[in-house]
Amino acid sequence: MLKRVVELSLRFRGVVVALACVLVGYGIFVATHAKLDVFPEFVQPQVTVQAEAPGLAPEQVEQLVTRPIESALNGVGNLESIRSESIQGLSVTTAVFKEGTDIYVARQMLAEQLASA
Repeated sequence: MLKRVVELSLRFRGVVVALACVLVGYGIFVATHAKLDVFPEFVQPQVTVQAEAPGLAPEQVEQLVTRPIESALNGVGNLESIRSESIQGLSVTTAVFKEGTDIYVARQMLAEQLASA
């Protein structure tokens, strides 16, 4: 069987060389268009929303700023969890999305939800 493959390869050298060139060309094309990163992402996609509320106590920030942001974010698709923190004059809300969610699409959806709220 292997002897037959070698004989055919030697007889049709031009075809073998052409196929090899096509495979190398395809490999170069795929390598240049591959999404590679030196440091792959090990965390789920997440978007952080920070809102300033100067002069407000943490309880007021939570009630007046953080809770409305959280309720607006609950309508976003592929959302896995929401974490928030309210401190003196600042609200930090982090939306964690399901694995495989495109971070740019998630950010756009989040911005649209916040704008409509």
